[in-house]
Amino acid sequence: MTDTPDDLTLTRGEWQSGHAGRVLLIACGALAREILDLKAANGWDHLDLTCLPAILHNHPERITEAVRQAVARHRADYDQVFVVYADCGTGGLLQSACAEMGVEMVEGPHCYAFFEGNAAFAERGEVTAFYLTDFLVRQFDAFVWKPLGLDRHPSLRQMYFGNYETLVYQAQTDDPALTEKARTCAERLGLRFERRMTGYGDLETTLRRWAQDG
Repeated sequence: MTDTPDDLTLTRGEWQSGHAGRVLLIACGALAREILDLKAANGWDHLDLTCLPAILHNHPERITEAVRQAVARHRADYDQVFVVYADCGTGGLLQSACAEMGVEMVEGPHCYAFFEGNAAFAERGEVTAFYLTDFLVRQFDAFVWKPLGLDRHPSLRQMYFGNYETLVYQAQTDDPALTEKARTCAERLGLRFERRMTGYGDLETTLRRWAQDG
């Protein structure tokens, strides 16, 4: 499995069409590893997972329609369908679509908030912090450096990041190698480095509730 799956049911071996009691998670590919780890740790074998391309992280205007299509494609085969996205830059459009379709989604503005805990993140009110998760540390070049053209035009760094002061690494796992890579990312962006061990935050809480409801 890669960190950037296309639209792909990652738990194919567990899934059977029309299988009673099955629950489907339609998720951002950037959350695949975390969801699979939580499934394995908690024995949530009745939860199946299909992921939309993680690169939608960079194209929030495409998320709502992609989720609509995924729900339409899969919902007849499952008793319940949940959407593992927060608002993620859709400006409330995803929430409206999920309400219309009768499916629940993760609360919060984005994954940075629900990993830290939506209430704690809102209380901080940080405006000069740039956030990376485990996934984004691993995929920094593919999701940050190259899409912004910094590999070709490093002088753009000040334009993009001049108003930031700190790179905050929200660590889902205690991995020294990832921490060092995140520190290097901060150096490349010219930002102070801060690591916060968030774990899975509200993602775990939400999945636990859905697993129990299912």
